[in-house]
Amino acid sequence: MARYQKRPVTIEAVQFVGTDGYPPEIAGPEPAWYAAARTIDPGEAGSITYRYGRLHIGTREWKTMACPGDWVILGVDGELSSCSD
Repeated sequence: MARYQKRPVTIEAVQFVGTDGYPPEIAGPEPAWYAAARTIDPGEAGSITYRYGRLHIGTREWKTMACPGDWVILGVDGELSSCSD
């Protein structure tokens, strides 16, 4: 039987709080990578847009959404994703 080991890595993440206004609120200070992602064209990889109470995050393969309470994650290769609390 083969054995595999996943190395632990350190990532950055912010929690999306949600809001009716703009910009969407996150818990804590806004990191530079999050502010930069909001300036990228919607649908492009690495973009974050706010519509209908959710964050729409463009990844390399697809789009994902973050609802209030979810985390927006910056991976080790600079890719964005979301994760539920």
